Amino acid sequence: MKDDFLKYQAQTSLYPLGMEVSHAKGSYIYDTNGEAHLDFVAGVSACSLGHCHPKVVDAIKEQAEKYMHVMVYGEYAQSPATQYVKLLAQNLPKGLDVTYLVNSGTEAMEGAIKLARRYTGRSRIVAAKNAYHGNTMGSLSLMDFEERKGAFRPLIPDVHHINFNSFEDLEMITDKTACVVLETIQGGAGFIVPKKDYLKKVSERCRQVGALLILDEIQPGFGRTGKLFAFEHFNCTPDILVIGKGMASGMPVGAFTSSKNIMQTLSQNPKMGHITTFGGNPVIAAASLATLNVLLHSSIIEDTRKKEALFRKKLVHPKIKEIRGKGLMLALIMETPDIANNLILKAKDENLILFWLLFEQRAVRISPPLTISKEEITAGCDIILRLLDRV
Repeated sequence: MKDDFLKYQAQTSLYPLGMEVSHAKGSYIYDTNGEAHLDFVAGVSACSLGHCHPKVVDAIKEQAEKYMHVMVYGEYAQSPATQYVKLLAQNLPKGLDVTYLVNSGTEAMEGAIKLARRYTGRSRIVAAKNAYHGNTMGSLSLMDFEERKGAFRPLIPDVHHINFNSFEDLEMITDKTACVVLETIQGGAGFIVPKKDYLKKVSERCRQVGALLILDEIQPGFGRTGKLFAFEHFNCTPDILVIGKGMASGMPVGAFTSSKNIMQTLSQNPKMGHITTFGGNPVIAAASLATLNVLLHSSIIEDTRKKEALFRKKLVHPKIKEIRGKGLMLALIMETPDIANNLILKAKDENLILFWLLFEQRAVRISPPLTISKEEITAGCDIILRLLDRV
């Protein structure tokens, strides 16, 4: 299978990890040799309820037996999607009432950018340095990392970059700005948490000049930081919320949410200002609805903060210089990139799944399923500490 994977499936790098997967359950991925691998990555924060959570699997099966794709987005009322967006609105602040369902986080960001430009009538976009919002052409345009985007120019013009957590840079948000796009917690940069009142000040500046604030919660959303959404920690509500990843416990999904007043501009002049064939797919929506119900009616989100504390208590080692992030969105910052890289690769040999971050090369990603047990956390941390003594 690995040979065919490398021969026929397009690769994202020259050296994929290449595990041959048999099945997955809970906090473990099993390879075709029957080995169990403890998952500290959760599909890069996507498998929020672990692998094959029974309530999500049951919801998918039940819906697949009723109907799957029946019409392009926005034409038919389909129960799973309708129930989902209603429940989401009931658990979001006022002004985040209407949700457009799409297929991925990067498509959600594309829709959000279009919405902001359409609503404000402006073109200028302000984004943060070292941010990552996806890899389609519009989302890629928000990135300031020339090494990654230079090969694909020309991209969307009139994008300007500020330093995340810089209050002085807020002056760059002007009455020509359509939107400011920020990750609530910067992911690829090393899980950078906003300073006190930073997001609040950004929001205030946006209101002063008539710009919209777009917060990217594709990674920190759905309980990963110990709140349903990370912005709840920071006394700030966005004008447009972008979500994905953990939203459907491993199924491909994304969405952007705003007010009725803002969102309706996509339905006129021109109509179908954003359109998608498979957005709101009933099977995916059923998985999303099951995921949200489990999060809302269990102690998983509250327990996330306790599990963060356990990670921080266990992972004390001279080679770990800092642990960044919040909840179960954590990054171990090592002494050097080589130590981080070696730890990730050596952990693979010990059946522990760790991963890299996009920009911060000293970082080791820890973003396990929110359902991970304290015993599994302890076992994985023991492997990390043992390896750090050797690498």
